[in-house]
Amino acid sequence: MFRALRHRNFQLFFGGQLISLIGTWMQTLAQGWLVYRLTHSAALLGTVGFAGQIPVLFFGPLAGIIADRHRRHRIVIATQAAMMIQAILMAILTLTRVITFSEIFVLALCLGVCTGFDIPARQSFLVEMVGEEDLMNAIALNSSIFNSARIVGPAVAGVLVAALGEGMCFLINGLSFIAVIAGLLMMRVNTPPVEHRGAGKWEQFREGLNYTRKNVAIRALLLLLGMVSLLGMAYMVLMPIFADKVLHSGALGLGWLMTAAGFGALLAALSLARRKNVLGLDRVVARAAAGFGVSLVLFGLSKSLWLSLVLLVPAGFCLMVQMAATNTLVQSIVTHAMRGRVMGLYTMMFLGIAPFGSLMAGFLAQRYGAPFAVISGGLACIVSASVFGYQLRHLKIDSQFALSSPETPSDAI
Repeated sequence: MFRALRHRNFQLFFGGQLISLIGTWMQTLAQGWLVYRLTHSAALLGTVGFAGQIPVLFFGPLAGIIADRHRRHRIVIATQAAMMIQAILMAILTLTRVITFSEIFVLALCLGVCTGFDIPARQSFLVEMVGEEDLMNAIALNSSIFNSARIVGPAVAGVLVAALGEGMCFLINGLSFIAVIAGLLMMRVNTPPVEHRGAGKWEQFREGLNYTRKNVAIRALLLLLGMVSLLGMAYMVLMPIFADKVLHSGALGLGWLMTAAGFGALLAALSLARRKNVLGLDRVVARAAAGFGVSLVLFGLSKSLWLSLVLLVPAGFCLMVQMAATNTLVQSIVTHAMRGRVMGLYTMMFLGIAPFGSLMAGFLAQRYGAPFAVISGGLACIVSASVFGYQLRHLKIDSQFALSSPETPSDAI
């Protein structure tokens, strides 16, 4: 389960990320609660979610090109440093009590730009740390620390927000980046960037787009990911409304709700870490997307805090299985020369489309209520998963996932 940790560079990355991501999840909860406390508006919650993710749509593909042309190690150091500065600015403005919705919106936009450049470089950098043979395990372990932090961060943030306010969460997040930057600086990385003789950025972008369009397996996986991101992931943006208006549990309840989803996602990441190859993982993706939709529908119908906590565990599990399994399958198929650009498109479909879902869900919640918005998204995810399952059966795209390794049952998770 932990074989990728035999690589020194991944050990440094793993330790730094574990600390830093706790702070990241603390900031996520605190920012949502701060917006809601200042505005009491579902639409503005969706607007901030939109601002934090829309830059990925525009910068993700460009970031993928840059990740193929330059050293990914240095790009990740730069993006992590920029994220640290953003968190410290949020802390200063909040602790001095001068922050308004406008400042939150602008800083969320800045963080989105950093994220747009960070994710393609960081995801394609994994293979340089562990090699092809341990890539699947590294992706799963990376997801596991992301979701371990997702359990700890919101729970701690819920207590801190209730006791000391949101500013302390932003400050802790800013300081937590020291760990990951230190780990990155201690690495020994010698992998050169891919050479592109005479090719301009626009030409490289078209190469990556055409490569993805012609590969039916990658195309189908990214389209499903984009639909789930657009229609289902916005439930997290609306979580402060569920905590306050639907479940009447306040900031502490918000922390527990996000922790429950994180616990399910951690179980999913650890399950994926046990797998030895990708055979059958395509069918798991279809089941996970459908399971995520069903969980959202049931969560939207719940009026009980404890029942909602229980339902968010499978929601987090299924979403993480789909996200990490899609990442693994795409990186298993893509060539090294195209890795950065395809991961840029992956980032665009996963996070770049999500802001439109956040905006749409925010206005739906404002008009019809948060439960209606979440239930509608869940039903749409079920339909999208059914279409992908049809493609698997009738277009035989799963034949492109075949590897030389022994077959692993598709129900291993």
